[in-house]
Amino acid sequence: MLYEFCAENFERVPAAIDAGAKRIELCDNLAVGGTTPSAGVISTTVSYAHEHDARVMCMIRPRGGDFHYNQDELRMMEMDLGLAVSAGVDGLVFGCCKPCAGGWALDELTLGALVMATGCATEECKRGAIDITFHMAFDQLSPEAQLDAIDTLADCGITRILTHGGAAGTPIEDNLEHLSRLVEYAGDRLTILPGGGISTANRDTVAAALSVSELHGTKIVPLEA
Repeated sequence: MLYEFCAENFERVPAAIDAGAKRIELCDNLAVGGTTPSAGVISTTVSYAHEHDARVMCMIRPRGGDFHYNQDELRMMEMDLGLAVSAGVDGLVFGCCKPCAGGWALDELTLGALVMATGCATEECKRGAIDITFHMAFDQLSPEAQLDAIDTLADCGITRILTHGGAAGTPIEDNLEHLSRLVEYAGDRLTILPGGGISTANRDTVAAALSVSELHGTKIVPLEA
């Protein structure tokens, strides 16, 4: 089982890796769901993680709030992901939606621009392809729209989708049925990464119920308070 620890800056990264986290999702400002960390934090975390056989996924998000970005914000994200790639991260975490009748839809234009920018950044740094996680913006979509989104994200080369399987704040146990549906639908095209409300107390139960090999959370490994 791979445990991905959601870290706000570098402070708890060493303890999380010692406790069994093999991948770090690196963010700032978890109070608003996570934003892009500073260049210094990224570089320090990558160096430490790689020295201790762990990987780093870097959040690319210019602000809190919704996941609908204007052109200025898109340029910020493209610049930030370029800096993260040059710092040696193993992957990027981003997501984008746009308003539609009755809710939110996948923003395919912004997604395409970010995926293309990632490819350009890796080529410029003479690196191979890196992982891309589409984050919990996915949970803004309706259940049926999520299935269509899986098709699109898989076609775009997205590695995994981080999802709670339901509305924020609901117990993860209440969402296992829908998460199972997503896992089955995705198949081997991309990985469904359950997160939100998973801790050391219920991680084994969730993993067994979903037959997944990766779990995500701020409490996914045992840490002192």
